[in-house]
Amino acid sequence: PPTPVPCDDRARPRAGSRRSTSTSVYLSRRSAGMFSKDAGMLFRKNLKVFRQIILQYSFKTTAPLSITEIFQDKVLPRTSDQAPSLLALTAHNWLYRLSTKTGKQLQKVCLSSRYKFRYLGWDVPQETFYIKSVQNKQSPTVRQAGLDNNAMIYLAVFQVFPLEIVAVLEISKRVFGSTVLDVTLSQGVLVVSHSNKTVKLYSFENIVDKLLRCVEFSQFMTRRLVLGEQCQWSGISGTVGESPFGIPVNIHINECPPVLYELPCLDNYMQIGGHPWHVIFTPNHKKHRGTYHICLLKDGTLAHNGIQDMQCCSLESDWIYFHPDESGRIIHVGPSKINVLKIVKSQECLSKFAVVSDFSITAHRDHITFRVVEYEDELDLLAVVEVTLRDEKGRANVGLHDNQSGVLMKTVELVESWDVTYTHELFFDQDTIVHIAQEKNNLFSCHVYKSTNERTD
Repeated sequence: PPTPVPCDDRARPRAGSRRSTSTSVYLSRRSAGMFSKDAGMLFRKNLKVFRQIILQYSFKTTAPLSITEIFQDKVLPRTSDQAPSLLALTAHNWLYRLSTKTGKQLQKVCLSSRYKFRYLGWDVPQETFYIKSVQNKQSPTVRQAGLDNNAMIYLAVFQVFPLEIVAVLEISKRVFGSTVLDVTLSQGVLVVSHSNKTVKLYSFENIVDKLLRCVEFSQFMTRRLVLGEQCQWSGISGTVGESPFGIPVNIHINECPPVLYELPCLDNYMQIGGHPWHVIFTPNHKKHRGTYHICLLKDGTLAHNGIQDMQCCSLESDWIYFHPDESGRIIHVGPSKINVLKIVKSQECLSKFAVVSDFSITAHRDHITFRVVEYEDELDLLAVVEVTLRDEKGRANVGLHDNQSGVLMKTVELVESWDVTYTHELFFDQDTIVHIAQEKNNLFSCHVYKSTNERTD
């Protein structure tokens, strides 16, 4: 048996201790997992064991199935609510919840018979997700007739475990301005892009709370909706989430909410994160195209070494974002190199900050390009998709790298080809890898891989 690890209690605060730092030191050591009796320490040990198992087992494709993963760790009213599941958005405005083990349908929701929903993404991973409609582009004839309602995009927002409606709202030009181009939802922030190269941020939570608590709205304009309940809306009766009633728009924004932050930037791309808060963007001038500037959020001061440039050719692309592990680091992905950066105090001036390298991942041979980087928080692994052309077909491998050092721990070969002329998405959660690929005629295929023990499964 392994040698027992002694419990380090040297920093535990004792009654009558005069050392004012003992409590803070103890809490710091406990958060680092130095006390073996803490629940957090046991949880971290379990995750380490789980990670070792995942790295030892093989990933096998289950069945070809647009998709997100959901895993939960709390007891829910219905048995089906407790099963790990996939969220799938169909071309006909249906949201399906499918078992990750069997592909069996656990739940289905009709979104709308009026609006065309196409995009599904996480707002807060494993907690809240949104489904976005295609942009509403009305014909000149309709506009000339004065029938343009200025509705640009519709958002349907849900909570998971159990599946519940948060809100369905419209983003209109009348409220957010005639230059509205696109909208996304991230970490409770509504991000609105404009055609004049400006991005504006709004608090989604404040929008929902304010309108749902506002008493001057009638029950037919703003109200909470529950899946499966009977509802009467604008003179029409039906069941929420069932066809053809769907889910009505229950949030009507009549005036523009307060802007949290506004920034002019090229290509309407902006990221906020880091410690302290920094912003990543490309200044709105063509001479800055291909570069990313990292600046302090509060005053816009450019960090030392804060201009990142992969110097990619026109046929290749790079992208940059704050690391989702909340470490404050930055991931910059290029065609053949991935730089993980961190923001530190500048040695030249303590009031300023600098961007330095943490580690890099480099393609091990020519003709390989990086296409996707996905972070798995519980395993603390980076899943990196590298694609190489073989016989005019792209073949893809998923490299699982240690998140702290970048060291390659395991490689998973995808069975299906990777056609670089179409769009692809890859998701990695615990023991599941999902690859969604666009195909001809705007069709999509979904390939699900599960970690299995070849000796027993």
